[in-house]
Amino acid sequence: MLWTVTQGLLGGLVTTFQIFILTLIFALPLGLILALGTISRWKLLSYFIHVIVWIIRGTPLMLQLMIIFFVPGLCGHNIWSGDATGRMTATVVAFTINYACYFSVIFRGGIEGVPAGQREAGEVLGMTKSQIFFQVILLQMVKRIVPPMSNEIITLVKDTSLARIIAVYELTFTGFSYMKSAGLIWPLFYSGVFYLLFVGILTLLFNYIERKLDYFK
Repeated sequence: MLWTVTQGLLGGLVTTFQIFILTLIFALPLGLILALGTISRWKLLSYFIHVIVWIIRGTPLMLQLMIIFFVPGLCGHNIWSGDATGRMTATVVAFTINYACYFSVIFRGGIEGVPAGQREAGEVLGMTKSQIFFQVILLQMVKRIVPPMSNEIITLVKDTSLARIIAVYELTFTGFSYMKSAGLIWPLFYSGVFYLLFVGILTLLFNYIERKLDYFK
């Protein structure tokens, strides 16, 4: 029975990992774009993005997930199919929007934390704005944002369990299904072991990255 449950949970872990990696792929660049928008000289654009970020950060991810998945259908425009692919797509969209807003705040703090003298030095050397950003600011920003970014990414691992609200068969949903079908509660607790291993690997990875970035000290 243990092996059967383990195989089932590994299948759920694959879905959890898919949500995790796809969210990072889309949310990280989108978060950087939003961060640049919030510090833009175009006040209207900056204000608009600030409002969006405030709304997303101020409401639960579960609520956002339900709105994105259910509201289009209630309005007569069901853009998500009812199969596993449609539910997964809606999940990734909701998670991407949510985490991009959180990442944008971290990115903005990292960019603004780089001393103004660094930008001025680049201008004196005749560097363009894009060269200053990618060759001077971005590298120093990465070092500053690794600790807060690692916390958000680890939180993302645990937040993937919210996808069960729209019947995405991820890790927690898999463990819960054994309680409903076979009356077994231990698989639900057993699923926690997989989360601990996942988070443990990420913690070791981020500790390694922080050590590698020590040359900025």
